[in-house]
Amino acid sequence: MPILDYNDNEILGRVRSVDTATVIVAVEDVERLRKLQVNRLAVLQSSRPGQHLIGIIQKITRTAIESKEKKNDPDKNNEEDFNEQNNVKITLIGTLINRLGDKSNVFRRTLETVPEIEANCFSLEGERLTNFMRVIANIAEDKQRLSIGQYTLDDAADAYLNGNKFFQRHAVIVGSTGSGKSWTTARILEQVARLDNANAIVFDVHGEYSPLIGSGFQHYRIAGPADLDTNTSLEDGVLFLPFWLLGYEAMTSMFVDRSDQNAPNQTMLMSRTIVNAKRKYLENGMHNDILDNFTIDSPIPFNLDFVINELNRLNSEMVPGVKAGTEKAGEFNGKLSRLIQRLENKMTDRRLGFLFQGTNETMQFDWLEKLVTALIAGTKDQTSQKGGVKIIDFSEVPSDILPLMVSLVAKIVFSIQQWTLSTNRHPIAIFCDEAHLYIPERNSAGSSGDISVEIFERIAKEGRKYGVGLVVVSQRPSEVNRTVLSQCNNLVAMRLTNGDDQAVVRRLLPDSLGGFGDLLPVLDTGEALVVGDASLLPTRIRISEPSNRPNSNTIDFWERWAEDASVGGHISAVNGWRKQSVQTEIL
Repeated sequence: MPILDYNDNEILGRVRSVDTATVIVAVEDVERLRKLQVNRLAVLQSSRPGQHLIGIIQKITRTAIESKEKKNDPDKNNEEDFNEQNNVKITLIGTLINRLGDKSNVFRRTLETVPEIEANCFSLEGERLTNFMRVIANIAEDKQRLSIGQYTLDDAADAYLNGNKFFQRHAVIVGSTGSGKSWTTARILEQVARLDNANAIVFDVHGEYSPLIGSGFQHYRIAGPADLDTNTSLEDGVLFLPFWLLGYEAMTSMFVDRSDQNAPNQTMLMSRTIVNAKRKYLENGMHNDILDNFTIDSPIPFNLDFVINELNRLNSEMVPGVKAGTEKAGEFNGKLSRLIQRLENKMTDRRLGFLFQGTNETMQFDWLEKLVTALIAGTKDQTSQKGGVKIIDFSEVPSDILPLMVSLVAKIVFSIQQWTLSTNRHPIAIFCDEAHLYIPERNSAGSSGDISVEIFERIAKEGRKYGVGLVVVSQRPSEVNRTVLSQCNNLVAMRLTNGDDQAVVRRLLPDSLGGFGDLLPVLDTGEALVVGDASLLPTRIRISEPSNRPNSNTIDFWERWAEDASVGGHISAVNGWRKQSVQTEIL
């Protein structure tokens, strides 16, 4: 039975003009005009029988127009000499079809027709609105549903996203501090974790998502200084990212000072020496099948001491002079000192222990397979109970190399997907929390941020082909790389108060829904504008509370100050600061 069975006496108004997806409706009944609200839904007659066009009310105007008598006699001041013109601007968003095949009341995000002039327009409210929202909620098949909350239009209607399109077309979740951004991300992650073969990685920069627990989650953290003297490993949830995983550009960024006049020589010799070190490792391990095809970017372990010794040899090399029995400085004598010093400093820096001071296991040839299995193939199962959602805590990684380390993990994921046969490829989603820290808009050439941006740009552009989805989460969208954002076809926008951030989000909105951007500064906490391929109805949604709230660190200042309780922990904080480890406690 059709849910939109209007009578002629319920008419709101008639179509006055049509422009692509925008319709102007003239309203004669002032009482009905007063009941209308911006961003509510309206229904228009279609030129095709059995179809109705659904639109969002964008603007309501009431204008006084002089009558012909007033124009002919300007001295008249009677109210009757002015006519009122009431217009409603409506943006069309889709079509409700009474019957399509064996299905009834089918909503589609397409506009096969536009309303005719003088076509009737009706307001969508009451029971009809409830029935329509039920259609929206039931539109996707069960296996595609991603439940996130309730529609603001009708609190009784559950809001679902199409899970396939949300990750296939990439997504962006933005919102100012305290708007509910982490809450929304946690809600989505919990939905993902419930799937039997879920596969997702979360880059947790501040350790916010540690409360997300259960069989669907697996937690890892990048090794800190306190882990270097223990026997922790992957099984303990501690990740080492050995230096030999770094590619050529990343190594150059970390080890070579580009301001040095000898930087070109240092880069060339470092590259040549690392290749020789990798070749020696392969030869010693009898990996002859790899010897003919490997490059400096191939993830092959090598001995860093071998590299330093060779660089020291070149840096102090003396060669025969012009005269017999004399010597002169070699070509690179004294030109590699700063490179060698930077290498040695990095190796001894305990903050970078996860790179240079890993266990002997991390130098084994098969260690990369173990890392990949933990990060990518670690779906939850009955034997290991490992989670399909892997949350990686980067909170102990120094901020100056954070972009390099986050992008390294992303590159590993993308490379594995790229080199996997399409028939064996299992899709994976990457959640980039605080993305503005490592996918910045502007960077100097060759910096760690620039290398990170390049990797994430490639994932954003090509990830869909290899089954890699990207979810960008940030409180400052204006500071996130524009190319990456432009590839995200799903937008979940929480409250934004900064004008630059609002401008970026408005550019992501379709032209016909540009008015939605005006709601950004007035959204309630936990309320979002949801637009994109995964959302059938572009609208406001109140996000449901996740089972486990993330540690968003929103402290109630006034209440805490008013408590009659002792405040401690400062001594242990000082101790942790000295040891560069948040794990430190006073015993």
